[in-house]
Amino acid sequence: MSEDFAGHNDRQPDQPGANDPQAAQSPLPPVEDDPDVGDSRRPLIRAARGGLIALAAVTVFSLALWGATRDLPGIYGALIGAAIGGGFLLMTIGVVLVTANSSPQVTLGAVLGSWLLKAALLLVVLIVIKDKTFYDNTALGVTIILVLVAMLGSEIMAITRTKLMYIPEK
Repeated sequence: MSEDFAGHNDRQPDQPGANDPQAAQSPLPPVEDDPDVGDSRRPLIRAARGGLIALAAVTVFSLALWGATRDLPGIYGALIGAAIGGGFLLMTIGVVLVTANSSPQVTLGAVLGSWLLKAALLLVVLIVIKDKTFYDNTALGVTIILVLVAMLGSEIMAITRTKLMYIPEK
């Protein structure tokens, strides 16, 4: 019989799990070997890391694009747009991470409260810079959209690709 089709009963005495029936039944490594296996915050941490990488990439791209086409106002517009778009999403992940070990009601209240705070801050920032001419409006708007799309995409990928252990309740 080839090794590809060898079952748990075909183990030699010197192989791991040969004398332990529980280890012989499971094809998976022991849970104790992975310290993060029970950490429900791991997808959020990976999403934050992916979001930061996407934010950095889009910011560099926008700075180069708008700096070349619109000079200094384009650079300022790209920087403000990256700060607004990136700050909005990263603050949400931060709030969820901080409240991860609390009840769903507390997390929901914190997320909704932070959303209202972010909306108010965005309104204040946009009112303050509305009549200013030091930044380019197009660079600001396009950069915000690019940052939001790139960060959301990278965060979705990070969350959906993170493997977590799930033990159903009996």
